[in-house]
Amino acid sequence: MFVKIDVQTRSKIDLLDITDHIKQALVETAIADGICFLYCPHTTAGLVLNENWDPNVEGDIAMLLSHMVPDNLPYRHSEGNSPAHIKAVLVGTDHFIFVHDNDLQMGQWQGIFLAEFDGPRHRSIWIKVVSDADTC
Repeated sequence: MFVKIDVQTRSKIDLLDITDHIKQALVETAIADGICFLYCPHTTAGLVLNENWDPNVEGDIAMLLSHMVPDNLPYRHSEGNSPAHIKAVLVGTDHFIFVHDNDLQMGQWQGIFLAEFDGPRHRSIWIKVVSDADTC
């Protein structure tokens, strides 16, 4: 089953916790056991699985990516958002998570984040949940 969720990011660089959105979409699929595929169809945003207990982790991730990909290099892309494209490449645009008993199987402190690098913007996340029964 395919589900699309839409979110609004808050700032130029933003790690937006979308875990609850994904869990709600999973409930709507009514698939008890399988795999949840997540995809971010944007070139200046991506998906991150990481700690969602301490919000300082989000800031630390954003800080390191900004240090690794500074804004002041002589980029040639005419739109001026080359750092956002590069950061999206570094974090990636997809993940998969196992589903058991209609629940995402993640670590105790893990959450799912939309990583925005060229915001604020309206973003979509595509979700495809495949039942174990579908793979037999």
